[in-house]
Amino acid sequence: MIKEYILRKGLICCTVAAALLSFTSCEGELDEVPDNRTEIDSPEKVALLLTSGYPQAVPAVMCELFGDNFVDNNVVKAGMHRSPSQDFHAEAYAWKDVNNYSTGDDDTPYQTWEQFYQGIAVCNHAIRAMKEMSANPAADINLSHSWGEAHVLRAYLHFVLVNVFAEAYKDASQSSVDKGIPYVTEPEETVNVNYGDPQYRHSVKETYDLIEKDLLEGINLIDDSKYKVPAYHFNRNAANAFAARFYLYKRDYDNVIKYADAALGTNAATSLRKWTSINTNTINSMLNSYNDENAACNFLLQSAYSLQDRLLSAVRFVINSGNAAEKVKSSSEAIYGSGPNWSDRLKCYDGKVYVYGEQDDGSWLFRVHEYFEYDDKIAGIGWVHIIYQPFTAEETLLCRAEAKLYKGDQEGAINDLNTWTASKLVSKELTLANIKSFYNSSKTVSQIAADDYLSELHPADMSPEFKVLTGDDLSVLYCILHFRRIETMFEGLRWFDIKRYGITVHHAYRGATDTNITHDYLYWNDKRRVMQIPNNVINAGYPSTDRATQVNQSSPMTVKPVLYKNN
Repeated sequence: MIKEYILRKGLICCTVAAALLSFTSCEGELDEVPDNRTEIDSPEKVALLLTSGYPQAVPAVMCELFGDNFVDNNVVKAGMHRSPSQDFHAEAYAWKDVNNYSTGDDDTPYQTWEQFYQGIAVCNHAIRAMKEMSANPAADINLSHSWGEAHVLRAYLHFVLVNVFAEAYKDASQSSVDKGIPYVTEPEETVNVNYGDPQYRHSVKETYDLIEKDLLEGINLIDDSKYKVPAYHFNRNAANAFAARFYLYKRDYDNVIKYADAALGTNAATSLRKWTSINTNTINSMLNSYNDENAACNFLLQSAYSLQDRLLSAVRFVINSGNAAEKVKSSSEAIYGSGPNWSDRLKCYDGKVYVYGEQDDGSWLFRVHEYFEYDDKIAGIGWVHIIYQPFTAEETLLCRAEAKLYKGDQEGAINDLNTWTASKLVSKELTLANIKSFYNSSKTVSQIAADDYLSELHPADMSPEFKVLTGDDLSVLYCILHFRRIETMFEGLRWFDIKRYGITVHHAYRGATDTNITHDYLYWNDKRRVMQIPNNVINAGYPSTDRATQVNQSSPMTVKPVLYKNN
């Protein structure tokens, strides 16, 4: 295990070309070339190195399983006794520690932890290389852009990790007590780094402070002209969208509006997805249109090893598309169903939601259909990729709507929501009246629990500083959270909304061999809302806590994706 750990540390120190080709390709040469960091000696090499800092992993599947978008078909259909596509999916759905996986499996906590910290290591080596090339890289015309990209990317990678493996940000006082994650800003040069040292023991607040420091260091230095394909890098729009989301989670609403405005421009509607222009001839043509790197709405695209499509095709855990929500009595409803100013599905989804078997077997949008990269076409094996959209114009617009609402600009919030529905090909205008009618803020807790489009919120319990909305404003907030749920489906961002609002989640599940249904509820103060750090890290000797993160180093093994059959 120590040898593998040394190899992982050596990977970032290999030549830039080797790092770009594969993070495993230089293992055999490590003994001869233990530190080639000095070969990163030009602005061009730094820029190339940073392309390898974008991880090919996302926590989307784990976050969706933890949240309220999936239902268990073994509950929905009395006669169904299916196993999950992978055993750890059932662990995640039951909010257990996720242990039943191997290091090569996709969509695991380990994959996210390892690849995101590996991306952070790339940023740190790039930053150090730039410091060695210039006394002031931020002001160096040849380095300033990469300096900006490295800091924004490092901030984002830590932002994802802290929101997955720690409590949501609450307020300056409470988040100073909640344990965060290691915020790594220097390249590691020794094998046994003591992450128990106070310099690595960051609280959630300290983690957020360091994210903000990196973000502000880099955001104004991004130069889109330096990228060949800006959509796969932190371009200006993506960086501003990241800032808007960061400040939304921190509840700094002035900055949310500031950065969302910068990303969306003077007319947000022009940036939103053009559904009428999507090629609907085949599922692949729709997928390619949706993931078009030239589409104004796609601020940032990310390729990841993920089996989300296959998870859904196993039809144990599904995105519900019919009447299963009524059967389960949970909030995992047909999220593409009714809305305040439309009937049935949103028009932009008509004919584009694919259903396995019967209607209550679940559905999924074409956007998680996989790309298959062959390693051996004759054997039919290779790697499964999915394109994710970490930042889009649509989600940024909804960030701004939420901020406007909390700033007292209800009309401005509704205008943004109306822009969102219009972009989904809804012809009827969204008004306060139909929002109030659809999202009745006067409902009791029990009535909310039975409603597919409302969520039981606990902002005041999360933090006494969290402003509690009432009356019409609360109805508008319900609308915003519903629209966010639709917009961020499959991306995992609903889980972060659940955490930051203390939303109660109900899971009903029955294993393939179980007779009885288990009903479980995740309340705002349940420690299981924090995903446990990967078991590989714990097994390597680093202590865990009772579903609260412990400051640990990244795992001593490197992710190597598994070859899958193309079926």
